[in-house]
Amino acid sequence: MAINAQELQGQWTKLRGQVKEKWGQLTDDDLQIHGGNIDQLVGKIQQKTGEGREAIEKYLGELTSQGSSAIAAAAGAVGNFASQAGDRFRDQYGNLSDQARERLDAASDVVRHNPTQSVAAAFGVGLVAGLVVGLALRSR
Repeated sequence: MAINAQELQGQWTKLRGQVKEKWGQLTDDDLQIHGGNIDQLVGKIQQKTGEGREAIEKYLGELTSQGSSAIAAAAGAVGNFASQAGDRFRDQYGNLSDQARERLDAASDVVRHNPTQSVAAAFGVGLVAGLVVGLALRSR
């Protein structure tokens, strides 16, 4: 398995601990990636551990692909959650919209069947609101 240098660099802070577990004699200084040079890192690991270059590259490649798989799985889970939340939101919005429409229809029926009482009630509410606003402005 080949090493994807860009992925390895992006995940290196997480993967460094696993590399230290495998080769305990490595220090943090040994595991520095200078200027994105993965070959230097592999050379340092090879020098300190005596492990073959191909084995090191294979192990780093496996770590990188595992990390990428975990990231992809997490991204998929987040996307799935967002999709479900969007679906629930649309359902609730539809329910609220239906309820508002039903209440508007019911209010329209009340006004249609009782026009005189509806006009009188609206006039009364307007009068009271006007008095309250007038008194509030006068008290300033």
